[in-house]
Amino acid sequence: MVDPSPQALTAVALRDALAAGELSARDTTGHFLSVIEARNRHLGAFITVTAEQAMADAKAADNLHSKLRREGRLSELPLLHGVPLAFKDLTDVAGVPTTHGSAALEHKPAPEDGALAATLKGQGAISLGKTQVPEFGLTAYSENRIAPPSRNPHSLSRSSGGSSGGSAAAVAAGMVPFAPGTDGGGSIRIPAGACGLVGLKPGRGVVPSGASAGDAAKLVVAGPLARTAADAALLMDALVPREQAPDGGYLANVDHAPMPLKVGVSLDSPWAGVFPFEVEQEALDALSRGIKLLEEAGHRVAEAEVRYDNRYPEAFTAAWTAGVGSARIAPQREALLTPLTRTFRRRAQQRSALKVNEALGFLRHFEHDTIAQYAEWDVVLMPTLAQTPRPIGWFTGGGHSSEPWPSEWTGDADDDYRRQCEYAPWSSMVNVCGLPAISIPVFLTESGLPMGIQLIGKMGSELQLLQLAAILEAFQ
Repeated sequence: MVDPSPQALTAVALRDALAAGELSARDTTGHFLSVIEARNRHLGAFITVTAEQAMADAKAADNLHSKLRREGRLSELPLLHGVPLAFKDLTDVAGVPTTHGSAALEHKPAPEDGALAATLKGQGAISLGKTQVPEFGLTAYSENRIAPPSRNPHSLSRSSGGSSGGSAAAVAAGMVPFAPGTDGGGSIRIPAGACGLVGLKPGRGVVPSGASAGDAAKLVVAGPLARTAADAALLMDALVPREQAPDGGYLANVDHAPMPLKVGVSLDSPWAGVFPFEVEQEALDALSRGIKLLEEAGHRVAEAEVRYDNRYPEAFTAAWTAGVGSARIAPQREALLTPLTRTFRRRAQQRSALKVNEALGFLRHFEHDTIAQYAEWDVVLMPTLAQTPRPIGWFTGGGHSSEPWPSEWTGDADDDYRRQCEYAPWSSMVNVCGLPAISIPVFLTESGLPMGIQLIGKMGSELQLLQLAAILEAFQ
């Protein structure tokens, strides 16, 4: 028999118990809803909890299980039958408001599921609600003007990262077994690093439902946030069409060790010329630990030198903020935007279409040049983050760690952005290149804060990255 507490199980074990009928979807959903009720008031991971709808969906899942069992067709159960999860509040879920983390928008219920929610619901998953995000997903921290900030379960005074910060906090705190995130500049890997999770950003186009409307630079992809590599692999099996997945799927192959790899270690960043940054000792300790584990697993690790074009920061910022410039916001509500969003929206609106196109053209050249440099290595290794998880309010200068949420943000938008780029200097260029990358927890600081490493793979190497994560888990 399985442990009667669903929260004690990995996502894979929970899925198996639900499929076998050892746990009911209703009991499982009710259990996780009770965990959310007990913990969310302290963590701010959820903006909206859809308990009534979740229980109705769980009842339907149990009815389906009973029907298929009677008919001897349990093999036809969907992959994630009865497994609870949550969606970040940039994703439309039918009947639930999509806030985009913004007080400047009217929060109307979405008329239908977005592609990501439709895909995972179609695989049998049960949505428990919507998780906290920064305004329009723009930042490396999940704080906004509509709800309490998302806090780090390892230290409530610290941020859980962004933009999938609420989802990462929910997974790390056991509110859901795993969750999908989206990543346009680090938004899966940053909160995974901050919260001690496995966070996989798939390569461009691997997850069809991860595409984002208005993303001219094709930066945004969807991927898993999970406590184990196997759990992340299970969610990948649900996200990736079978004909595009590895033979047998990700989960069936995640424990197969890859051949010895050539690993290049680099602390070079395309942001260093504009925002010179220091790498904290804790990040270097995590990197050293990652190197040691990889070498113990039989991989060859050596220093890699990567040269990045110093025009990158301006071009990336132009592409990254173009969407907020065109967002439909009533003029009388513009004052409700956070200072950073308001500043970048104004600049985006003042930027000509020619300038945006020039930036997009440059990023394509940057992509080709960077991939050519990475090609010498099977994977490129660096810390996930240059600093330990930051205190709540640190980026904005608001200092509101003891307040429910900020009444006014005192920091300068450019200082906020600089701090983000110094905190996560190795994230966004991976999106520009369209490559897969994974954050793997490998180290705890003396104060108990998790630190991770990032591995950037070649196009199509998602399974290999998950296999490396599984190996590092086994060696720890």
